Amino acid sequence: MNRTYIKDLKAAIGTDVTICGWVDVRRDHGKLIFIDFRDMTGKIQSVALPSHAEAHANASKVRSEWVVRATGTINKRSERMIAKNEENGEIELELKQLEVLNEAQTPPFDIHGDGKEINEETRLKYRYIDLRRPRGQKNIRTRHKVIKYIRDFLDTEAFTEIETPILTKSTPEGARDYVVPSRLENGHFYALPQSPQQYKQLLMVAGFEKYFQIARCFRDEDTRSDRQPEFTQLDLEMSFVQREDVMAVNEKLLIEIVATLFPEKKIQTVPFPRITYKEAMEKYGNDRPDIRTDKNDPNVLAFCWVIDFPFFEKTDEGGWTFTHNPFSAPKPEHMQGLMNKENIGEILTTQYDIVLNGFEIGGGSIRNHTPEALKTVFEIMGYSAEQIESNFGHMLRALASGTPPHGGIAWGLDRLVTLLNNETSIREVIAFAKTGEGKDLMMDAPSDISEKQMRELGIELRKKK
Repeated sequence: MNRTYIKDLKAAIGTDVTICGWVDVRRDHGKLIFIDFRDMTGKIQSVALPSHAEAHANASKVRSEWVVRATGTINKRSERMIAKNEENGEIELELKQLEVLNEAQTPPFDIHGDGKEINEETRLKYRYIDLRRPRGQKNIRTRHKVIKYIRDFLDTEAFTEIETPILTKSTPEGARDYVVPSRLENGHFYALPQSPQQYKQLLMVAGFEKYFQIARCFRDEDTRSDRQPEFTQLDLEMSFVQREDVMAVNEKLLIEIVATLFPEKKIQTVPFPRITYKEAMEKYGNDRPDIRTDKNDPNVLAFCWVIDFPFFEKTDEGGWTFTHNPFSAPKPEHMQGLMNKENIGEILTTQYDIVLNGFEIGGGSIRNHTPEALKTVFEIMGYSAEQIESNFGHMLRALASGTPPHGGIAWGLDRLVTLLNNETSIREVIAFAKTGEGKDLMMDAPSDISEKQMRELGIELRKKK
């Protein structure tokens, strides 16, 4: 079969072509039957004439969302029939053959609008149909373009893309881990990574110097409307750098993404403004300020950096915990205070967050690259020597093996693509999203597993009282 994509039909006027796709809309005028077909590249109107009896008979049977193969001649429309505001509005496919490849049941909802009027749970249950609408196609294809641009840009900057494990060790780093029981070692568990934080630092220990990954991350957090149990980060790390180096390459990448892929949008201020955590809290009341001067214009992008965060904050029990992650280094002028465990509440970290229109889209820091400094952080947080060794001994040994100064960042890719697409929920840019409660309505997950599986894994369920 010599298939032609719909986007290429303008160049085929006067010739016979074969297209494959879906019936988008069918209009039966008796002698003339008009069918709009679509494939992944576009739409085209066709007409079935009585003179092509078999094609006309088949055209009278097909319905919306049936999958078909259509053959015919591409004709120019007459001047009065040109639809100037429609894709391929100046051409038409004269049907000569129409083959049904698969019939379709009536869809559970209309896919021609943006779907905003449809119950979201219904859309997620039938996500494979919901994604057929132009909005879904645009969002997912735009996501692809952003990720491809990132990969190409970082490749030219001498970064190496490296995958890190999904099955890893549970360590106390912030949110709850998703745990995976081991069949071969009953009673022991893997954890799914909340981020590749430790692995990317270990890659700096290994001498790669510039790493990145489009990384899947998993966090068992409490439900929230715009949160997913699994999400995607752009994760990167660089050796022999200071804070300014990491911020510079990320700012350049963001500016180029907008200029190349979203030329209709305008970045409010370049270079991106820098706001200290103290200034942000005093002026805006939060650490992700929306600094747009015109909040009514959806094409204004107000990026800013938030810097100089406190390293530690008090816990409810009166101890200390980290504000971002325990692997951050303090600002150089605060290193002595960290090592001496003095004025802990006043220690500032090298953390930097990138904020867009009031949403944090990324965060990173320069890391503690000596085992003594990292160990001191855990000691300030109240970990015993045994706990430090059990949870982070592998990191301390790695840092003691000759580790360069290093730092990096992770972007929330779902959130960034959401904002660039003028969407309000990350679920609109994730192909198969879950609900805010973490349920996969399409696959009906989470679900039970069999007694046999539980026995193999050494798991016994206890009924809630």
